[in-house]
Amino acid sequence: MKVLIEVYSQVVDGVWFGAACGQGQIVASSFGVSQHLTLSNILESVPLNVPFQVFHEPSSFGKEVLSALRRIYIGQNVNASLPLAMSRLPSYTQKVLKATAQIPLGYVTSYGLIAKAVGGGPRAVGNVMASNPFAPIVPCHRVVKSDFTLGGYGGGLRVKVGILGREKRGYLASKEVAVNGRPLQVYPVEYVLKDLA
Repeated sequence: MKVLIEVYSQVVDGVWFGAACGQGQIVASSFGVSQHLTLSNILESVPLNVPFQVFHEPSSFGKEVLSALRRIYIGQNVNASLPLAMSRLPSYTQKVLKATAQIPLGYVTSYGLIAKAVGGGPRAVGNVMASNPFAPIVPCHRVVKSDFTLGGYGGGLRVKVGILGREKRGYLASKEVAVNGRPLQVYPVEYVLKDLA
């Protein structure tokens, strides 16, 4: 029996949130200024050999995912561990995405520091960020350049600044988080925002 990927979208306060789900996992997620853009981003990440259907009314799991996407977007902490369908992705991509998922709310890190924690180079990490199929669940918006300038962002730099602004918590000091037993240095989001003021 073929698996069917269910695709959902919802607009809240002028922002479209979308998710593709299958077998209790998130296959892809996105957000954007239009339904068309959001669904296009999602469908780029859906495996070509798996049928999908766009539903107007989300399942209970779909509702939970869409709600989590919105809460992340507006800067709230989402404690639930959302199941991501990563097994189809290359192993290096999985490592980078899992490391990025460890960046706590209110903090940022750099492409280079993720590379130091998982291997590879900053450019390789940037390439994974550019094709992140789980935005904003895997918070690629929290990855910046080593000088705390923004770097890139698929949704546009204004959107990245907006999300980071909603995530600031007034933290003063950097800290380390563990990524596969290796340290990943993270810094308060204010380090990025003060240079933009």
